[in-house]
Amino acid sequence: MRTPVTLDLVVNNLRLRGRDAPVSLGIAEGRIAAIESEIVCDAPVMDACGRLGLPGFVDTHVHLDKACLLGRCGHAHGDLKAAIAAVSELKRGFTEEDVYARGASCLERAIGHGTTRMRTHVEVDPRAGLRSFRALKQLKRDYAWALDLQLCVFPQEGLTNDPGCEDLLVEALDDGADLLGGCPYTDTDPVAQIDRLFALAARYDVDLDLHLDFDIEASGGHLDEICRRTEATKRGGRVAIGHVTKLSAMTREAFESAAVRLASAGVAVTALPATDLYLMGRARFADRPRGVTAVHELAGRGVACSVATNNVENPFTPFGDLSLMRMANLYANVAQVGPDGFSTCLDLVTDGAARLMRLDDYGLRVGAAGDLVVMDAESEEAAFSSIAQPVWGLKRGRRSFDRPAAVLLRP
Repeated sequence: MRTPVTLDLVVNNLRLRGRDAPVSLGIAEGRIAAIESEIVCDAPVMDACGRLGLPGFVDTHVHLDKACLLGRCGHAHGDLKAAIAAVSELKRGFTEEDVYARGASCLERAIGHGTTRMRTHVEVDPRAGLRSFRALKQLKRDYAWALDLQLCVFPQEGLTNDPGCEDLLVEALDDGADLLGGCPYTDTDPVAQIDRLFALAARYDVDLDLHLDFDIEASGGHLDEICRRTEATKRGGRVAIGHVTKLSAMTREAFESAAVRLASAGVAVTALPATDLYLMGRARFADRPRGVTAVHELAGRGVACSVATNNVENPFTPFGDLSLMRMANLYANVAQVGPDGFSTCLDLVTDGAARLMRLDDYGLRVGAAGDLVVMDAESEEAAFSSIAQPVWGLKRGRRSFDRPAAVLLRP
């Protein structure tokens, strides 16, 4: 089809989810301007060679400020509290240059694995000050050519029990933080922390993304309180909770009840398989629980859900490559999801994750941002099952990375 739009780039022979035949995708001024069976124009052309195209992976929950700390502290901590304490001591010595370098290492890996959108949590408290926040603000500017980065400032070690912490959070929000996080289970008064977080979110009109219910005890927790506050403040769709491993310990009946509550309130949920698997159930030798919430089931009940990276090479998770395809595949293994659920699991790091982050310009559709990642596979099933690698990508219509396929050198 000859299009009346002046295009800057055309990608031919591209397979999209939900379409039987390859298409041509046209980009103009950084946005998708046309998707047709064929586009004939004078614009430069790239050939996807019949491979699957995705609008980029969306990493909804990362900790860039405390990534890549292997070698700086021990890892014989054994539980969540000890991991928090280990990083608490280290972050007193963090410099802006140090945080920037470690964060850049992670961003470059993520970009090379096809991530185009990311939300990083940033610890802001009297020990870290605003050093990490300032470093990540600079990273956000410097890597905007390949990845859109949201900064979520939060108090890792408590809020009401940490004098001066709230003032620093306010300063960060005044200085352009994108949203506000929390960690009620580390506070001496969890409900009071929730009070303050919702009040600050309303004051600055920002979304909330809280770490919540990070244990495997079926009872207790603050999920219902978060849902209640979300409804009372009419913030449905603007509140997310991460980990929520407590849901993995519930009976089917209790889980279904929680799913209804979350969907009704408009509270989103993120599972973090690498960290949740590494930290949960460590006291058990036999029949060790997985400790990963079944977010694909929550998604099937109307809850906005995602799977994300969380920690990379630190006391919380001493490994990681920032590949969301690998992370989604790991989740599917843990959750025992078969081929009929591969598409749903892929949504957890693409469309579903974009819904959680309220990304209105996301997707391979006319009018959306010209972001494209071409996978080394012809279908979503093949890509997901084999943990396919991306071969190249675009950000706003500009080539942002190349990852050539391996070449075997036969004798």
